[in-house]
Amino acid sequence: MKSVETAKVISSRNITANIYDLVLECPKIASEAVPGQFVEVYTGRSDLLLARPISICEILGNRLRLVYQVVGKGTEIFSKLGLGDELRILGPCGNGYKLNKEKSALLVGGGIGIPPLLETAKQLGGKVTVVLAARTKDLLVLEDEFAKLGAKVYTATDDGSVGFKGNAVELLRQEDLKADVIYSCGPKIMLKFLTEYAIEKNMECQVSMEERMACGIGACVGCVVKIKNGDDWEHKKVCKDGPVFEGREVVWE
Repeated sequence: MKSVETAKVISSRNITANIYDLVLECPKIASEAVPGQFVEVYTGRSDLLLARPISICEILGNRLRLVYQVVGKGTEIFSKLGLGDELRILGPCGNGYKLNKEKSALLVGGGIGIPPLLETAKQLGGKVTVVLAARTKDLLVLEDEFAKLGAKVYTATDDGSVGFKGNAVELLRQEDLKADVIYSCGPKIMLKFLTEYAIEKNMECQVSMEERMACGIGACVGCVVKIKNGDDWEHKKVCKDGPVFEGREVVWE
């Protein structure tokens, strides 16, 4: 059940480039959160009323860890938070991954879609294969943390500044990586080609969609995607019905 909670800042730091790591004390929301969900974070400014959706990176007891990229005024405000500051958050929002520890797992994250896969890897026991991709090395985060969990980690960058030169799906094809289930999050184009790869290799593929989620409760209808319904399709709300869907169900455009 979603709650609005006043969260206290436990730590806030810059990781790399314009990516920040924020830990919030929010007992109610943290106790109900699962991998793949997100929270809506309010700026507290009257001129910036809409909350900003941020994926949950880790669940740490009564705390949540959020790793996000500064992309506008709202996230810039969050980047200036300090120890003891407070802000309102709504969550946990959406439906997370359907985890199955009995099946082998391949985790694929692109850019700021990497952070929500860390808690996923933890809850799967760490013995997973992980592919992390970004445009350049400065946007590739959390590699060491996945490795510490026991995961086998592959990296890819568009410019070749670290790891494989190319995108995540090109790396998957080169290494012929397979598993029973793919858990993924990242740009829509990556998820589309990843789903095609999964179908080709006969793998289940859960995709976490990135759309503009202004309200987080399905009221504004600003984050709809097309989902197959028999021989037809219907609109589903990413913030309420997702953000995680089975890749085969999505009508990719």
